[in-house]
Amino acid sequence: MQAADVLSLYSWLKDNGIAIWIDGGWCVDALLGKQTREHPDLDIAVNRNDNAKLRNLLESSGYKEEPRNDTAEWMYVMKNPDGKQVDVHAFEYDEDGKNIYGIEYPYGSLTGKGKINGQVVNCIDPKWMFKFKTAYEPKEKDLNDVRALSSHFGFVLPERYWEA
Repeated sequence: MQAADVLSLYSWLKDNGIAIWIDGGWCVDALLGKQTREHPDLDIAVNRNDNAKLRNLLESSGYKEEPRNDTAEWMYVMKNPDGKQVDVHAFEYDEDGKNIYGIEYPYGSLTGKGKINGQVVNCIDPKWMFKFKTAYEPKEKDLNDVRALSSHFGFVLPERYWEA
């Protein structure tokens, strides 16, 4: 997925009353203010209240659900005929800010602002993105993402991310 595709989708959803937060690799790049690698998909967070509307809009634009073994109402991938993929993560907070549905985005984690091609986008807060990216066994792309976030924001790099 290219930066122009991300921004087009972001604006289209916003124009249709759906707020999203950029997650995953595009979030890292948005936080850094530059694209650091190719991205096969766009990960997004969406409030449960907008999830059905989001799915309907994507389907009306030619996207279809891509079957996976971990698909759920709150976590699924939509793919269009051109091969562009959107990895959707739905969540919901109660009145006290406790996550009560779907992907567990801690309260306050959806407060980041980043830039893709100079356009400001909502995304995961940098400290939370760093925490999320260091919570699982890293692939090569994750090693690079974590090192870049550490360098840019001054986060302490966990030992398993030190270069050999």
